Amino acid sequence: MSTREQSAASNTIESREDLVRWIAAGEKPKADWRIGTEHEKFVFRTVTLDPVPYGGNDGIRALMEELIRRYGWVAIKEGENVIALKRPDGEKGGTISLEPGGQFELSGAPLETLHETAAETDEHLREVIDVGEDLAIGFLGVGFSPKWRLDQIPHMPKKRYQVMTRYMPTVGSRGLDMMYRTATVQVNLDFSSEADMVKKLRVSLALQPIATALFASSPFTEGRPNGFQSIRSEVWLDTDKRRTGMLPFAFEDGMGYERYVDYALDVPMYFVYRDGNYIDVAGASFRDFMAGRLPGFEGELPTVDDWSDHLTTLFPEVRLKRFLEMRGADGGRWGTITALSAFWAGILYDEAALDQAWNLVRDWTEEERQTLRADVPKTALATVFRNTTVANIARQALRISRTGLKNRARINAKNQDETVYLTPLEKIAGNGQTVSDELLRRYSGEWHGNIDRIFEEFAF
Repeated sequence: MSTREQSAASNTIESREDLVRWIAAGEKPKADWRIGTEHEKFVFRTVTLDPVPYGGNDGIRALMEELIRRYGWVAIKEGENVIALKRPDGEKGGTISLEPGGQFELSGAPLETLHETAAETDEHLREVIDVGEDLAIGFLGVGFSPKWRLDQIPHMPKKRYQVMTRYMPTVGSRGLDMMYRTATVQVNLDFSSEADMVKKLRVSLALQPIATALFASSPFTEGRPNGFQSIRSEVWLDTDKRRTGMLPFAFEDGMGYERYVDYALDVPMYFVYRDGNYIDVAGASFRDFMAGRLPGFEGELPTVDDWSDHLTTLFPEVRLKRFLEMRGADGGRWGTITALSAFWAGILYDEAALDQAWNLVRDWTEEERQTLRADVPKTALATVFRNTTVANIARQALRISRTGLKNRARINAKNQDETVYLTPLEKIAGNGQTVSDELLRRYSGEWHGNIDRIFEEFAF
């Protein structure tokens, strides 16, 4: 989730049109389209396999401080707490941040090619593994904590998470699981115009359950099989229905920036950020804020930063800000991180591929899309859709993505194009076996029901 730094006040919002213009300002010509990859990892004690708390000589803060010392990262603080890292001023790079339960996230820089994405991922993982080894800390890439109970997981000292922790149980039964026990890989991609945004949003919403199936890696809860291929995805179905889901309005006539703004305005607020503090206004209306009627802020109008903050508290399957954020995948192992970015960049960043993808999904009904979203967490690639299976649709989507990446023709020093990063997904779709299938097979086989083996065999 986003990390906020204190800065000079931004402009005051004077009208709904200001909100629309803020999103529209994200439009970029194709030559400037970039790929931003985010990936989260569970952090655990390599000796006890317990989650790692924030404090102490071998805690999350110590991990971050050692990354600063060894690799030149710069601390971002809330009060005295280091809650994120960034590159020094003038240096390119992403940020490292903490999710509510200590999940360690790299929010990658916007990069031109998938080769750069792979190199960025490699560098980040080598750094954290290097530091982690000295602190007896390991990193696990799956979609849901496979062993720990919710009450065992430490809370990170980020103030926005305190607001969310209080509010989540009032709007769904799984919000705290989402915050503290899930991990994901996401990719952020650009658009050139309102029409381009709408087409990409529709395609990526429809195909998001296909990505969920391909990346399913969370079949365990508290040490036992939970009956799902992606419990992470299932958890989102009962987190907060007003700010999650498949956005059926995106497929209606008239969809555009204004329609998304109206949706966002109808989602209740979490907080207002002032002077380094997150002030709890959970459940309040941004429309009231714009009218100067927000309780506790009477007569005060929101700023552009307030609007930007509010958009980060929406969690649909695809999120629109000044770019599109793909949100359907479980956390994964080293090679599958870049694979997610490859899957979506191939589909969305080539016109011929985008047209093919739209032709694949354009006649899917709202009911079919929603049923697909509801069924995939349990049965993943085996999910039946119309007269076929999700595995077959995944193979079609991967062929489209491969076409798009070939057309991009971005070549690395080994004379490879970007299709090389699709290999893990093509293997999964080809044999119809997800990471969850592999985990369950090992659990019932050579692991003899011992979930601790996942920390040995699936850690980075």
